[in-house]
Amino acid sequence: MLNGALLLAEAVLYFGAMVTLFRFRRRIGLGVFICALGVMHFLETYLASVFYVALPFGLVSPGSAVLFSGKLVMILLLYMKEDAATVRQPIYGLLLGNALMIGLVLILRLHAVSTLPDGRMPNIAFIDEMGWLMVWGTSLLFIDAILIILLYEKLGAYLRARPFMRILASVACVLTFDQAGFFTALHFVAGAPIEVFFGGWLAKMGAALAYSGMLVAYLKWVEDNDVAVPRGLSDIFDTLTYRERYEALIKYVGRDGLTGLLHRGSFDADGESAVSAAIRMGKPLSLLIVDVDHFKSINDRFGHAEGDKVLKSMAVLLAETAGGNDQVFRIGGEEFAVLTQQSHAPARLLGETIRNAVKTSAHTNRFNITVSAGVSTVSETTRCLADIFALADQRLYKAKLSGRDRVVGEPGSEAIILQAAPKSA
Repeated sequence: MLNGALLLAEAVLYFGAMVTLFRFRRRIGLGVFICALGVMHFLETYLASVFYVALPFGLVSPGSAVLFSGKLVMILLLYMKEDAATVRQPIYGLLLGNALMIGLVLILRLHAVSTLPDGRMPNIAFIDEMGWLMVWGTSLLFIDAILIILLYEKLGAYLRARPFMRILASVACVLTFDQAGFFTALHFVAGAPIEVFFGGWLAKMGAALAYSGMLVAYLKWVEDNDVAVPRGLSDIFDTLTYRERYEALIKYVGRDGLTGLLHRGSFDADGESAVSAAIRMGKPLSLLIVDVDHFKSINDRFGHAEGDKVLKSMAVLLAETAGGNDQVFRIGGEEFAVLTQQSHAPARLLGETIRNAVKTSAHTNRFNITVSAGVSTVSETTRCLADIFALADQRLYKAKLSGRDRVVGEPGSEAIILQAAPKSA
């Protein structure tokens, strides 16, 4: 009676501790639950091989009946309340982690081990025995975890309205399979008698019954009844994490994925606002459209990967050459735009600076890169973004027709910049 009561108490303690970690996964992280799930694997295997207690129906190991059965139920819980992508992490982690341990043990055996002052030496035979049992046990767990998920899903077609029976059938079937597999290894490695198989199987069926009942109760009364809790000091880690993610998101919203520059959508929105502000405040604003000459030939001769490198280097060069208040955009495949708060002549000079910087860049030695540019400025005749864009694009086209590698601005055709509207008295 005492042994049976202790096994039940151990199961309740294990289940209570693990679902508490799972319950608070949003606060402390799911990794805490997964680490706790995996850290007892060695203890489970050790107890399953050497630690048995007598019950009326046979010999039972707490490592197998309580810890291993509970772990399998926890994996099922993780799948039920999270997703398949999450549950595969502990499944693969346990398999690969124990394989790594065995590999390290095999290397450790090559050491010339020194005797301790009291004459003790490491028990390599014990490590060998436990190591192979852990490999077998972990392999079985890998199969068990996948089987219990597949079986749970399959039974959903018949027992969806009866969650207790669905969970119990899944757990009992997989634990039966596991008991047969693990006892086979235990019999050959540790000489376990047949009583261990029957006693262990009955104990696991009792564990399946107990854990299934506790799991259904937890899902019904705890997990499915979320209650808002006050935010406390511990939430600082959540706050920091989401603040970093938010800031990273804000940083890249409206940016081109390849170059990191602002993209065409940002150009349309920010450009229109900038033109309106320039007209309203009577400040200069110019637009440069810069196009990489013969870019298609670079892709055709050297491949798109090299072409992407050229575009990235162009983005860096433009960002470094433009002023601190200027905005640089990628508005097309190899076409860039610069909005600069300068009048026409300085803006055209900026275009020449960019053109010369490109000719002396690192890629020039291999690709002979040049750029053409068209420049336009906000004026009486260019009162919106579409106006200055059309004029700059027209001048870019002229630069290309004139032989490329040049900047066309034609400042003489620009009208006088609008003056700020007088303030009312």
